[in-house]
Amino acid sequence: MLNEFAYCPRLCYIEWINSEFVDNADTVDGRFQHRRVDQDLGKVSEDKFETAHARSVFLTGEKVGISCRIDLLERDGRMVTPVEYKRGEAPNIPGGVYEPERVQLCAQGLVLRENGFQCEQGTVYFVRSKKRVPVAFDKVLVQKTKDLISDLRRVAERGQIPPPLQDSPKCNRCSLAGICLPDEVNLLKEMGGRGEPKKGLIRRLLPARDDALPVYVVGHGHTVRKKGDRLEIWSKDKLGGNDGKVNEARLREISQVNLYGGVEITTPAFVELMQRGVPVLHFTHGGWFQGISIGHTHKNVELRIKQSAWAADRKKSLSIARCLIFGKIKNCRTQIRRNDPNPPPKTLELLDKLSRDAKKASSMEKLLGIEGAAAEAYFSRLDDLLKGDQGFSFLNRNKRPPLDPVNAVLSYLYGILAKDLFATLLAVGFDPYLGFYHQPRYGRPALALDMMEEFRPIIADSAAITLFNNGELLDKDFIKTGIGISLKRQAKRTVVGGYERRIQTEITHPIFGYKVSYRRVLEVQARLLARVLSGEIKEYPAFVTR
Repeated sequence: MLNEFAYCPRLCYIEWINSEFVDNADTVDGRFQHRRVDQDLGKVSEDKFETAHARSVFLTGEKVGISCRIDLLERDGRMVTPVEYKRGEAPNIPGGVYEPERVQLCAQGLVLRENGFQCEQGTVYFVRSKKRVPVAFDKVLVQKTKDLISDLRRVAERGQIPPPLQDSPKCNRCSLAGICLPDEVNLLKEMGGRGEPKKGLIRRLLPARDDALPVYVVGHGHTVRKKGDRLEIWSKDKLGGNDGKVNEARLREISQVNLYGGVEITTPAFVELMQRGVPVLHFTHGGWFQGISIGHTHKNVELRIKQSAWAADRKKSLSIARCLIFGKIKNCRTQIRRNDPNPPPKTLELLDKLSRDAKKASSMEKLLGIEGAAAEAYFSRLDDLLKGDQGFSFLNRNKRPPLDPVNAVLSYLYGILAKDLFATLLAVGFDPYLGFYHQPRYGRPALALDMMEEFRPIIADSAAITLFNNGELLDKDFIKTGIGISLKRQAKRTVVGGYERRIQTEITHPIFGYKVSYRRVLEVQARLLARVLSGEIKEYPAFVTR
């Protein structure tokens, strides 16, 4: 990690302290180029040097205070030379090697000296240019290395993430840019939670959307199996009782697996998904999110400690809740303004006023009252957003069970959105059950429900309105009973398709100005919330569409 610390202290903190890492093409290629020298040969001793080389040598220096793994160790008598492999080309700079690699080699040299070897220099081998560049361990480099080791230890003990680099070209190819959010954090710190940002200042360093996508398996009688590098979905023939494959997906293209109702999954498929860090999410037949199966949870204990401290502090919890409800009311207003054929000015003015009131609410109880008034105003206009020629109407919000088709679809969509935020929060390192606005209760994913607030109108409600107005859902798609309404199997698939279309839609971020999908926005907002808890930014920036 000393190399990373010399390159970017924040990168080192995220990767080492927070245990977060994401691959990109550079890191994958780097591992491939290291495949030979990364063979684990254990520790090296005097009697192990029968040949002039030793690969993947692990040593510890108690006095230096570090451990290291040396790619290749060359010996000439009592003199040893550590060799570091780099995937790229040798840079055309004085000395021929960048400082992080020089420091890394020097640290290895100090450990070798402590273990009784003579070591005066190291070598960097650049794979692409097939060139060896020597690095002498002079007094200046040795002192620089010792200072960086001390600095790294102090940063780790302090428990405060270093600030992001300012407009640095180092960020452009960094695989952790989507976690670090350097330009986003710097802009929000500059804004201080107030004012409008200037346009064109933010680089989009994270992908606009994920290559991997969710898999949904809906309906009793399906089984999920693994075959090679693919996940297969098999269905039992109701008449003959024979199994038949109905679909498949490559494992590397799957971000999550969603199982609705009585869907089975084999143990090999389960284990493979856990090893890949792909969550399996479970739903009832009616679409209620029941839980998640995943391998190891996120290792960022530091974030969960801060989350617990903030959740226990009524004032701090209120500061976050105000921003969430402000964003929700603003987005409700936008939904009416965009989709209502005749948006009443009084309703728009009321929602605008309530959004301002939410930002100034002096207690959680008052904030609940403001949210309730806004919900009443918003849902009073939802029927006007539906085209009358489709035969569907909306009187009021009802659930458990829903009493009409529109409410049935809304509830189903809210369940999907809840699981997406639940999985996103887990991936970032949060405890989804410990919220700031929704109070903790056994089995309630309070933080996921908190984060849902600003996205309900612009993702779930918008998807529902589109499905009804486009005629994708008809009266025959619903099962009507004496106690409520439910969706037929094909209708559930239609609703899932509508949700995925919506959440994959790319929009221009209202603060940062770059284009990004709604699914990516969920992750960005969760990471910005983490930056609020760490003290990097003062106020949670609600996602408010124009």
